[in-house]
Amino acid sequence: MAVDAVDSVSATKDPVVTTPYGAVRGRYENGIAVFRGIPYAAPPFGPRRFRPPVPPEPWDGVRDAGAFGPTPPKPPYSEAFSRLLADPVVPGDDCLNLNVWTPEPAPGARLPVMVWIHGGALTRGSSAVPVYDGHAFARDGVVLVSINYRLGVEGYGLFPDAPANPGLRDQLAALEWVRESIAEFGGDPDRVTVFGESAGAISIGALLASPRAAGLFHRAVLQSGPPEASDRDKVRRMVRRMATRLKVPATAEAFAAVDRELLLRTQAEVGRLSSPVLGGPAFGIVVDGDLVPRDPLAALVEGAAPDVGLLLGWTSEEYRLWLVPGGLHERVDRLGPVALAGAKARCRCGHEVPRGYRAIHPDAGTADLVGQMVTDRLLRVPLHRLADAPNRRFPSYVYEFAWPSNVPGLGACHALELGFVFDTAGVPESAKLAGEGAPQELADAMHAAWVRFAADGDPGWAAWDASHPVRVFGAGAPHTVHGPRDRELALWNAESTKPADKPVDSSEPTPAASPGSGSPTRGTAPLSAVLRFRRSGGARRP
Repeated sequence: MAVDAVDSVSATKDPVVTTPYGAVRGRYENGIAVFRGIPYAAPPFGPRRFRPPVPPEPWDGVRDAGAFGPTPPKPPYSEAFSRLLADPVVPGDDCLNLNVWTPEPAPGARLPVMVWIHGGALTRGSSAVPVYDGHAFARDGVVLVSINYRLGVEGYGLFPDAPANPGLRDQLAALEWVRESIAEFGGDPDRVTVFGESAGAISIGALLASPRAAGLFHRAVLQSGPPEASDRDKVRRMVRRMATRLKVPATAEAFAAVDRELLLRTQAEVGRLSSPVLGGPAFGIVVDGDLVPRDPLAALVEGAAPDVGLLLGWTSEEYRLWLVPGGLHERVDRLGPVALAGAKARCRCGHEVPRGYRAIHPDAGTADLVGQMVTDRLLRVPLHRLADAPNRRFPSYVYEFAWPSNVPGLGACHALELGFVFDTAGVPESAKLAGEGAPQELADAMHAAWVRFAADGDPGWAAWDASHPVRVFGAGAPHTVHGPRDRELALWNAESTKPADKPVDSSEPTPAASPGSGSPTRGTAPLSAVLRFRRSGGARRP
């Protein structure tokens, strides 16, 4: 039986909205209707473990949606990273859930919708992180949805007896829920913007290129994450290493029988030496011939999703989040030439690239050169190629977040922009990364740009063209700079035109270039340098 939504002007009683599976009761918080923990799929355990998501069981009556639902299984951050990044845990099996913030929980409002996909290396994070509170978006006329999805081996393990990418399939199911349900919450299913950071942005790149996601969203924001697919053998190797430690076959059936906490501990141990800068074993989205039929970047450059407007960007010093905690930045500096050799292997490039970076940044230390090289190779080059794609019918916009954290050493690091995008820079969990005294005027400007993009597709600066306009959000007023990374990118363009050498033969291969990507594929550094680079005093995974 349908349940009528509460009059939007009334804050004297809890809002109730009907979904396809039953009615939910939220809460009014500072004039905003908030619904938390709404299931969009059934619990992914028991016979559904490692399987694609299925719809939740319908319920009778009105389900309470006043608190965040369970978070997917995940290991905790290391001590060094937990001081900087919040990652709450809510126990329970019903972890495929989402949250909605809306200023007008009633059909007919037809407000723009934004769907947030969190980051965390596909192994950590959840929609319950306080930095991702959707109040400011709803305050400014946007219906904000944030989702949970399976992580780590549960979401991205590659097994011979189960479909690949169940975590990405969860995201697809959540977007299908939005299409079917969001109008009842006041949203317009024909004005959906999906946005995400890091692994969330990588996920969006895969969904952009997926025919199965066509029509589920109309604009996309990729923050510090490129469209990419991981090497299948690398992901299999992660599973096999876990299987060896657990003394079980590397199958979904065998892993499903392992205690959940033991599985998480083993996953953390196997990934201990992994890092976005240094490489190493990791889970990732893979080409599966179904949801991800081919390399996402190649598909997008060649014309997939031409009618989806794009907002793309990065922080100025992404790498500092991975190198500064625990003192790895200083240890890489001490390695000097060995670190540069390892970076060449990680980036699969020749000596001309680090030589060029040294010429462009003569005063930078080794760790900063390595960090910028790897960031450009793995992040900025593919995002530039996506913005340059010739068949796009809607404009793309590019930004750079350049405000340095008040926490010593972090600079304008990875994930620092999140509190500004959500206008939550004042909450304690944002201050862990930004420090005290984050400028509210910067949050006002950046948050407003994201709202404008969701509302009408224009964040407020020049669209990408041959002059490479980049909106810089840093100290002082936001401003547009043309081609701020062009000198570095020219080095990679030159590298991509050279004949490929024989790749490094490594038990931990660096990411292969995407088919048709024009990305560097040369491997000139010795394997010993790669290993010393990764093990330089204790590289740690967050």
